[in-house]
Amino acid sequence: MTTDFQLKERLPEITSKMVETYRKYPATNHLGHCPLPNYDAVIEAVEWMKEILFPGYRHRDGLHLGNIGYYVGDLVDKLHDILTQQIARALRHEANHSAQCNPARLADFEALAQAKTVAFLNQLPDLSKLLAMDVQAAYDGDPACKSLDEVILCYPGLEAVTVYRLAHLLHELEVPLIPRMMTEWAHGRTGIDIHPGAKIGPHFFIDHGTGVVIGETCEIGSHVKLYQGVTLGALSFAKDAHGRLVRGTKRHPTIEDRVVIYANATVLGGRTVVGHDSVIGSSVWLTRSVPPHTTVTLERPNLCIRAENCDDLSAEKSLAPDGEQTGAATA
Repeated sequence: MTTDFQLKERLPEITSKMVETYRKYPATNHLGHCPLPNYDAVIEAVEWMKEILFPGYRHRDGLHLGNIGYYVGDLVDKLHDILTQQIARALRHEANHSAQCNPARLADFEALAQAKTVAFLNQLPDLSKLLAMDVQAAYDGDPACKSLDEVILCYPGLEAVTVYRLAHLLHELEVPLIPRMMTEWAHGRTGIDIHPGAKIGPHFFIDHGTGVVIGETCEIGSHVKLYQGVTLGALSFAKDAHGRLVRGTKRHPTIEDRVVIYANATVLGGRTVVGHDSVIGSSVWLTRSVPPHTTVTLERPNLCIRAENCDDLSAEKSLAPDGEQTGAATA
């Protein structure tokens, strides 16, 4: 490689300019403070959690009932240590003690973090039962699925829901930062964005999944099925007298039991309730409540077809050989 050393002599100047930005814009750096939760450590913990919940599917072969206790026990012990440390960092930062790393204060936060860690680990057996219902929901809801093993090994919806359910437990224990780190990592892997504050019932299935968004205050009942591109979002953001967003309000919809929402539908608003046993069709934009046993679809569109030997676009009355009209944006 040929190097122009005159150009390389400019690098210290670039470094100095970059360091100066850290002084001017302190909000975008975390220098001189106690450490934040370590991203790699948190994700390593997530992988261990998934290994506990679905043993034999990922990292370790040859597991059986005779040795599983030793393997899981080792993982639980590792999780205890890593989560205690990372949760302590998050709690300390949340308490605005990031400027002073007082060892005595650190001990206080580690004691609280250990209590939260043990409370979290104690809920994993119940979570295993809940995830088993999610696995069954995927198998029951997708005729292309050949086995439960296929769901666990292949389905991004289960991946996102698993990480969400883990993060939700930590969110309920009032652990800051770490739940969002977990769900945003899953978002990057699966394309499915579920806020850890959302409340989602059992037997939940996201088919295909890419582009699904589920907001923080969304409430979802049992036996609900979503398809790709569904947004359960906020209709608007209230502001206070100073123009700042009002936080802590119900901004996202409630989806009751046994609802199916098809691809690219958008349901918005904290007052919006989709009644049980309802169907929301593809590409629907819904901002008001609908009663139970309701089907919501768009009106039948008019498709325009361009023939190969004609430049004009014309409405096509029928695409089916028997004359039956098609192309309705319905469920």
